[in-house]
Amino acid sequence: MPICVKSEIAPLKRILLQRPGRELEHLSPETMGRLLFDDIPYLYGAQREHDRFAEILRENGVEVLYLDALVAEALARNEGLKQAFIREAITQANGLASCYQEELFEYLNGFSDLRELVHKTMEGICLDELPGCRKDRLASYIEPGSHFIMDPIPNLYFTRDPFACIGRGVSLNHMSTATRNRETIYGKYILQYHPDYAGRVPLYYTPESRLCIEGGDILNLSARVIAVGISQRTQPEAIEQLAGSIFQDAEAQVDTVLAFEIPSTRAFMHLDTVFTQIDTNKFTVHPGILDQLRVFELTGGSRGAIHVREVFGSLERVLEKYLGLDGVELIRCGGGNRIASEREQWNDGSNTLCISPGVVVVYDRNYVTNEILEASGVKVLKMPSAELSRGRGGPRCMSMPLQRESADH
Repeated sequence: MPICVKSEIAPLKRILLQRPGRELEHLSPETMGRLLFDDIPYLYGAQREHDRFAEILRENGVEVLYLDALVAEALARNEGLKQAFIREAITQANGLASCYQEELFEYLNGFSDLRELVHKTMEGICLDELPGCRKDRLASYIEPGSHFIMDPIPNLYFTRDPFACIGRGVSLNHMSTATRNRETIYGKYILQYHPDYAGRVPLYYTPESRLCIEGGDILNLSARVIAVGISQRTQPEAIEQLAGSIFQDAEAQVDTVLAFEIPSTRAFMHLDTVFTQIDTNKFTVHPGILDQLRVFELTGGSRGAIHVREVFGSLERVLEKYLGLDGVELIRCGGGNRIASEREQWNDGSNTLCISPGVVVVYDRNYVTNEILEASGVKVLKMPSAELSRGRGGPRCMSMPLQRESADH
């Protein structure tokens, strides 16, 4: 199977990353809020940190694939795919791009190196980059040449969100913000046209749905149970639709979806920013959600019906029940210190990437939480994070596991 992810903790075999590129340099104080950044990372520092992230994964036996390379390999199958990709990238860009469709197409179609083409669609395109653009248009008098007519996509290094692997299939998501909608194109071309994936991966969700769901809200707790966050970025109706699609796949093992309602704030934007699994019976959690958390069980019924019921009890008891565990340890981000908890939560102290049971990749800056993890018997692999953390996402956000060792418990 090209996709096999039935667990959050089973030994990781293959993962998808995207190294930050010039799209980060195209952030400005004027645009960073609209493009979902609170600060502007230093590109070369972010690249060094990301390269170290990839090294840590390789040092631990994980095969690292890159999003841009896979898209370029998919487009190489024929010239028609390249042109269709360009048209779709323009259509999905900001509305301003529609005014320059032919100029943009001519410019992008001129790239013979497909990986450079992919990069250009990620970096964004300024008015003065279009050699065929008419100089007598009103915009040429009003706007500077550096005015973007196709926005950059600086969030792309968070590969977790545009699509999510669930068992043998994928949820190819509809992003909740206009600035991130274009990101799903890359996953689409990989899954539908790359020779390693085309025709071999069922899609449980597609961007054609107008309901929003993002991959940071989807966790594979076991082969049979997934958790999905009802969050700032994922709607409850989308979770029902995803659940129904999975339940209709006769080869899918998932029979239960647990919907976790978390506070709808930027600090808690996805479920995996407040809750991740790090071992069979150990989880990181931001203590700020525990008193507000509500959990709902979704199961399949006859004729495609979805049964929903609220699940009561502490988070520990819920996890014990659905994962068949005798006990669960919740490791609180920042420990019992409120200031440390809030600070390290803001810097994704709960957003761990588990590469095997009890072995996690974390940001080095969250030292309070990291020390607590180590004291709990967890092996902590620390990565530098001064620049990457400015994007408000941690190691789990920056990675999409494609294959883990099968875990059917």
